Amino acid sequence: MDFESLDRYLLDGAPEKGELIRSLLAAPQPPAAARAFVEGMRMLGPRTPDLTLIALRLVLAGKPAADDRVVALRGIVERARRGGEDGERARGEYRAALRDGE
Repeated sequence: MDFESLDRYLLDGAPEKGELIRSLLAAPQPPAAARAFVEGMRMLGPRTPDLTLIALRLVLAGKPAADDRVVALRGIVERARRGGEDGERARGEYRAALRDGE
């Protein structure tokens, strides 16, 4: 799956969500852990909630999509989208939250 587009959408709001969903659905067979998310995206299309995309990103990084992790990453994403100095710090936190061993 296209991590770059998903990360760009979550952190910058681009590409447009419908375009992102189309590109994710066009990807080759998703990892087993992501299949339920992909099925949900097929059903909801651009109405797929951002929380679902955040949970998907965690799963694609090999992390559990536990509520506390999704909520924490959502807060990081919201800060990153606001930009500025705190937004830059949030981008670093985003990368760290998805890194192996965390």
